[in-house]
Amino acid sequence: MEKILIEPRDGSVVSCLSNLLETSAEEALASGDTFKVGLSGGSVVSLLAQSLPNILTDWSKWYFFFCDERVVPFDSNDSTYGEYKSKLIGKIPVTEEQFIKINPDLSAEDAAKDYIKKMSVFFPPDRVPCFDVLLLGLGPDGHTCSLFPDHKLLNEGSLWVCPINDSPKPPPSRITLTLPVINNAKLCIFAVVGSSKAEIVKKILQDKENLPAARVQPHSGELYWILDEAAAKLLQTA
Repeated sequence: MEKILIEPRDGSVVSCLSNLLETSAEEALASGDTFKVGLSGGSVVSLLAQSLPNILTDWSKWYFFFCDERVVPFDSNDSTYGEYKSKLIGKIPVTEEQFIKINPDLSAEDAAKDYIKKMSVFFPPDRVPCFDVLLLGLGPDGHTCSLFPDHKLLNEGSLWVCPINDSPKPPPSRITLTLPVINNAKLCIFAVVGSSKAEIVKKILQDKENLPAARVQPHSGELYWILDEAAAKLLQTA
């Protein structure tokens, strides 16, 4: 089920995101003992840095994974974990151990295999992982995670996590969740702000172009697009 929410300003996007996450956490912790969230980089980091401190929850039960990650040292400006460490830890009561991180000293191929092993601690190894929430980014070319237009990884059907060494966006070496994992999530959220995203939002939501982000269609979960008015300005509304 897809829902498109258009909010009047950035602050409303943050509020909407906070409410969705708090509700999802409540539901997950009512039926289990952990809340498993996949994180993306880019503008998602700043939106979450604003929204997460508003949430009332048992933070000790949250575990953070990465929808994709650059294979770089954690102190690099390109490290998504490094960004979250600097912007989240200390602002919400979570520890570094609650972030399921890559081993940045490995090759992309070995880092992907290692990450699957780390995920297997939290998910049954004999079935596709089911995240409670995936917070997805949207690139200007329509990529999400590190799944880029026309790339062979879009056709991966069995592996949970794959390496990529030819990313068209630097740095070139990364790992990424695959579409079978993304589309098995209970909730996928695109939170998109700013007029720079208006054209690609239109291509995906209105023109239905077959771009990677458009292939996010959870099989039995929900899909939310939370847009501010600037990002939604090219959409035709009834």
